[in-house]
Amino acid sequence: MSKENAEKSNQQESVDAKKLITIVVEGTPHEWPKGDISYSDVVTLEVPNYPQHPEITYSVTYKRGHGNKPEGILVPGASVKIKKGMVFNVSETGQS
Repeated sequence: MSKENAEKSNQQESVDAKKLITIVVEGTPHEWPKGDISYSDVVTLEVPNYPQHPEITYSVTYKRGHGNKPEGILVPGASVKIKKGMVFNVSETGQS
């Protein structure tokens, strides 16, 4: 790869990295990189110490998603493509 192509590639990567989308988790807006978000990412946005307590399970629902799946349930291990203004609700369901 030439130096010019490498610079263009690096510039494109930094532009892509800056594409943040605002999503809402339990009423709080969060910026997240365009693409997918996982169950654990959503829960961690609401419950920052979630990674230290994986024995606690949460119910994660979403609405205002993409046209093919505008609302649904996000289960452990799954992810969903996000869009601007997408809303997530997280509630503790107890011990797993």
